[in-house]
Amino acid sequence: MWPANKAIKRFLFVLTAASAALVSGCGEQITVLNPQGPVAKSEANLIWLAIGVMSIVMIVVFGIFGYVLIKYRANRKDQSDYDPENHGNRKLEIIWTLIPILMVTAIAIPTVRTTYQLKEPPAAVNKDPITIDVTSANWKWIFKYPGQGIETVNYVNIPAGTPVNFRLTSVGPMNSFWVPALGGQEYSMPGMEMTIWLEASHPGTYLGRSANFSGKGFVHMSFNVVAMDATSFDGWVKQVKAQYPPLTKAKYEELLKPGVVNPMTFSSTDSANPDQMSGMPGMGGA
Repeated sequence: MWPANKAIKRFLFVLTAASAALVSGCGEQITVLNPQGPVAKSEANLIWLAIGVMSIVMIVVFGIFGYVLIKYRANRKDQSDYDPENHGNRKLEIIWTLIPILMVTAIAIPTVRTTYQLKEPPAAVNKDPITIDVTSANWKWIFKYPGQGIETVNYVNIPAGTPVNFRLTSVGPMNSFWVPALGGQEYSMPGMEMTIWLEASHPGTYLGRSANFSGKGFVHMSFNVVAMDATSFDGWVKQVKAQYPPLTKAKYEELLKPGVVNPMTFSSTDSANPDQMSGMPGMGGA
């Protein structure tokens, strides 16, 4: 049998190597750990912080477990330092009470700070933010561009490097708007306006979807966020206004009916959109 100290060292080495391999291998596989914008990066940093703290806890706990398991094994020859009637240790109790408090504080402070920072638009140099109103319906996403006077369904184009203020509401059940590569999720609720700031650092296509179950068509509530350079985005807006039909009230009411539809594009916004009729503060007109 190995000497106790050699067994402990090997146990800790294997545990540390396994933890490092697990953590290092997940960054490229999990979208939220591969951020494509400043908001997602801030949130990914919090996730990595939590993973780091939890890894420390896991290594220490399993290390102590392995140490005790080997040191006080039943078949060891020297039993002189084992006292089955030993009760309590004030110093250790203080230590294992303070350490979790310090760990929770280490996670809580940056989490609170980042949460408040995300209420404001991401910092951008010479880039004015744009606003896109989002309506979730059974089972589709409707995107209105009040500044550009156009509307899309089940896809949304944005300029890369520009903060986007997504203002969310819902027709029907509560839903959840989520683009994992660009940031966390935010709920959309009937009669309310919820907001979330997102930004794509560079051009690309990012998958968005609903993160809240809303019925049998829930699985189809996905959409693409296409980030373009500023010139391409302006050209796309001009193309939409020149080549696509306007969104009529009748067509909009048809979109609100439960069902699954393909991506659509309209060269105007319907004046009877629910976010305009509801009278919610901050929801702009076409």
